[in-house]
Amino acid sequence: MAIDLAIDIQNTPGALAEVAAAISDAGVNIAAATCVGPGERAELHVLVPHAEAARHLLAISHVAVTREREVVVIEVEDRPGVLADLTRQIARAGVNLDLVYVATRNRVVFGAPDLPALKAALGV
Repeated sequence: MAIDLAIDIQNTPGALAEVAAAISDAGVNIAAATCVGPGERAELHVLVPHAEAARHLLAISHVAVTREREVVVIEVEDRPGVLADLTRQIARAGVNLDLVYVATRNRVVFGAPDLPALKAALGV
């Protein structure tokens, strides 16, 4: 099961380094990450294989996970049109996405309010 952790951080130099260090100190690999926040705060999303360990070390570092949820991770070929093909397939199934980012090793992370429908649309 792939878990996306959402973490609200200050948008300041070193904030991402603090979170990354806390997760790596737990011995947990970050498989993917994306961060958006043009203002004083930013929302960081990280994909980790061991959410409990990451969450525990983040708490010790006084960094709170604001949301946690299961996501779908799909291995893809690295070529033009792959994301378009996948998202058209998801759209044809009537599934609305609320999270998409790229992970290591040619993978794409998808999140949706209706996770079972998303899994069915992607055949996973």
